[in-house]
This record gives sequence, structure tokens and C-alpha cells, in this order.
Amino acid sequence: MLLKRALLALLVLTCSLLGYFSFKHLPQAEKYQWLPYVGILVGAGVAGLAIVIERLFRKVPLPVIIGGTIGLFLGLGLARLLSLVFEQLNSGLFSAFLYGMLSVFFGYLGLVLGGKKFAEFRMPGSVSNAVSFVSRHFPKRECPKVVDTSAIIDGRLADLCKTGWVDGPLIIPSFVLAELQRIADSPDPNKRARGRRGLDTLQRIQDMGTVEVRIVDQDYPHLKEIDDKLIELCLELGAKLITTDYNLNKVAKLKGVPVLNVNELALALKPIVHPGEVLRVQLIKGGKEKHQGVGYLEDGTMVVVENGRPYIGKEVEIVVTSLLQTPAGRIVFGKVKESGEKKAVA
Repeated sequence: MLLKRALLALLVLTCSLLGYFSFKHLPQAEKYQWLPYVGILVGAGVAGLAIVIERLFRKVPLPVIIGGTIGLFLGLGLARLLSLVFEQLNSGLFSAFLYGMLSVFFGYLGLVLGGKKFAEFRMPGSVSNAVSFVSRHFPKRECPKVVDTSAIIDGRLADLCKTGWVDGPLIIPSFVLAELQRIADSPDPNKRARGRRGLDTLQRIQDMGTVEVRIVDQDYPHLKEIDDKLIELCLELGAKLITTDYNLNKVAKLKGVPVLNVNELALALKPIVHPGEVLRVQLIKGGKEKHQGVGYLEDGTMVVVENGRPYIGKEVEIVVTSLLQTPAGRIVFGKVKESGEKKAVA
């Protein structure tokens, strides 16, 4: 972060100095003593424009940049050729105005159409083979993943890293570590246990060595909420966000940040139960309705059994009648199988 700020400061300083000395050597500088200072402002403005363009192009795919650049140069070249024709008929201010209009017109068309159509271009076999060779023998561009506090405390991230489902690098912001430490030092024993579990999870991931863990010092003092800082960091790094926080998941997606939700992954990996399938379930409590009994499958899926209240504390065979998918998980509805009912009562 400090190196990046130093480079930005160096860019602004260099452009400002170039603007100062360039305007100082203009013929009008002897008459207007303030002109070199205007050059400083112009140089700083050019540096600011370069920074804005860099941040905008950071999110643009490489083929679009290449195609847009090629199209821009072709458009400017065509504009120059047409302007040479009109220069033979007229000269002076009209020719300069016409050249400017042609440059803007064809330059814009080349930039937009080149960026859109370059992806449709099929490369020759030799070029395609060369690209394939490079992609096979050189490492791909890494896709960093920023981890929030909830995913660290959850603990399942370490198991995912161990199995190889998550590749690195994992980015742990310093403000997330600070929040973990505050939770681990909380006087509330429950919060303290959660915070220490999160620190232990990070230690496990580092000790395994299967995924690179990077601690970064980026902070955003103008943002008060940690969720806002996480989203800003992901946008700056072009990273994905790993979380179990439902609200943060929704907000991040609305702002264009790719999200890896551990809960959604666990939900997708749960075994599928079909209506009509027979299951054996231990009913442990009553449901919302008076006649319902509630049990759980081995993976934690809730099972609501119609007319199952008399069999609480017993294992019964049920027939699955329907499924309900929710953001919090899957709920299975069923009814007691007649043969299973007799077996349970006996």
C-alpha cells in the first residue's frame, strides 16, 4: 500500500514538473509570468487522468483493450487519410476542424467496435497453438480471495483449503485481524470462544501450507463499516469475497463483487432427497403445529413429520412428501410410514 502511494505521488510530481518546464519555455511565458504555474496544474491534471483511466481499465478484459486499441489506431488512420483529401480542396481553420471531427468520429467507432468484435476473431492455428503453449507452460493469473471475519470464525474454510477446493492466495486484511482480536478479547465467553476459534482456523490454514495466506495492510479510514472496507478492497484488487454473512453476500453482489459463500457451497453439497423416498429419522421435538414431530438427518437437514408428535424420542420410518429450499438450508417434509409406525410403537 505504501509503495503504491509512493508511485502515485511520484507520477503526480513528475507530470507537474514536466508541465512547469514545458510551459516555462513557451514564447508567451516571458509576457505572462504565471504561465509556468498553469503548467503545474495541467501536469497534475494529466496525472490524475492517467490514474482514473488505469482504475477504469483495471476491470476491462484484455481482449477488449487490445481490440479497442487496434480499432482506435485504424480509425485515426482513416480519419487522417480522408482529411488529406479535403486539404487539397480547402485549407486553414476549416481543414483543422474537419480533421478533428473525423478523428473523433472514426476514433470512437474504432475503439467501440474493435473492443466488441475482437473477441469474435478466430486466430490462425499457429497463433492458437502458441497461445496454448504459453497457457500450459506459464502460470495463470492468480485470483485472490478476500476472507471476512464470519468465514474465518466458521471454521469450515480450513477444511476446504485442505481438500484443495479453494486456491489462493487468501487475502486477510489487517482490519479483519483487528476485529478477530477484539472478539477473542471480549469479556463475553461465547464471543471470546468464537474469536479464538477464528484465530486457530487461520493458524491451521497457514500450517497446512496448501494455500498461500497474505496479510495486507490496506485500510480505508473514510469507511466506518468493515463490510464496506471488504467490498472496497475486493474492487481494488479484483478479488472474490469469501463469507458466510448473508447480508454482506447480497450487498457485495449488488456492487459487482464475486462472492464465494461457504453456506451456499455446503447447501449445494448436501445429499439430495426425493419425494417418495423412505428415511429413518429420530424424532427429537415437536414442530410448530401440534401434530408435527421434528428430527434431523446426519448432515443436519431438518425433517418435519406430519402426525409425528406421538413418536417423539423414537426412530420411525417416514415417506418424504416434499422439499423446501431456503437460503438457510433445506427442509424435508414427510409422513410416518404405516409399517414404520407399528415398528416404532412396539
